[in-house]
Amino acid sequence: MTEAAPAPAGASSPEPAHGLYLLREMVRIRRFEERCVELYSDMRIRGFLHLGIGEEACAVGVMQALNGDDAVVATYREHGHALARGVTMRSAMAELEGKVEGCSRGRGGSMHLFDKATRFFGGNAIVGGGLPLAVGLALADHMQGRSQVTACFFGDGAVAEGEFHESMNLAALWHLPVLFCCENNLYAMGTALESSESETDLSLKAASYRMPAWEVDGMDVVAVEAAAVAATEAVRVGGGPHFLELRTYRFRAHSMYDPDRYRDKAEIEGWKHRDPIDHLVQQLASVGSLGEGELEQIEQDVDAEVDDAVAFADAGTLEPIEDLERFVVTEAPGPGTGS
Repeated sequence: MTEAAPAPAGASSPEPAHGLYLLREMVRIRRFEERCVELYSDMRIRGFLHLGIGEEACAVGVMQALNGDDAVVATYREHGHALARGVTMRSAMAELEGKVEGCSRGRGGSMHLFDKATRFFGGNAIVGGGLPLAVGLALADHMQGRSQVTACFFGDGAVAEGEFHESMNLAALWHLPVLFCCENNLYAMGTALESSESETDLSLKAASYRMPAWEVDGMDVVAVEAAAVAATEAVRVGGGPHFLELRTYRFRAHSMYDPDRYRDKAEIEGWKHRDPIDHLVQQLASVGSLGEGELEQIEQDVDAEVDDAVAFADAGTLEPIEDLERFVVTEAPGPGTGS
């Protein structure tokens, strides 16, 4: 029986300045998405909207381990990943409102944020669709002899897809520099993990492909950062793919269209007692790293940033109808045409 690798020793409380940075980043994501709920209800954001409220520690913690030239592949629940990676709140909000000033020129919307400058290869509407893309990016780096790492985020639902197993196998077989980050929030849309997987220890599944894999408390940003740093350092020096099972929970439904009748309300409230923001606040306060009024100042600053992003998006430009076919290949070049 293949066994998952033991998790690296957890980190102690972060340095005060870094702890406040982690807190600010999680608050930014939370407030951004809370405002998205309002804008969606006001029909200023259209289409599908999947919120990661409750899962902020996963994105923020992992991003601390990455360099600027590393690549990030995310899921359709990727607002937090984009913001933590460095995509500006203005361009993200403009994208959600379908404006040209958005990071994907308003053509992608909530599920397809993309940003070349930060090597954020965006969300993917296909469950598990980012996994083979991450393997391809890592293969390119491997063949070119580069030291970059590709971090690939996906949910527990993707583990039931064929491309999960294909990607795990190829990454391990070719010894590729990929950090697989499974955000296990216990539900694939409305299906509980134990109803879809005979083996619910997802790190054990990954370990069966002969790669180091371990579970992490995905509600603890310090624990996530420590695990991601250890894994990324190993990947970067030729250790091959690593797998983190980030055990987390989304406080809201799968999407704004979801009535959320498949979860017990007591279960949701129980997980809210493990809110990653509250947990870090308590941790910082307990060691004297959170001074009086500092949390309130962070919240005021973030609220101002969100207000600015909304104003920027509202003032943005809708793509003119005559540009509808711009960037669209309507006809494949014929043989011998030289095109």
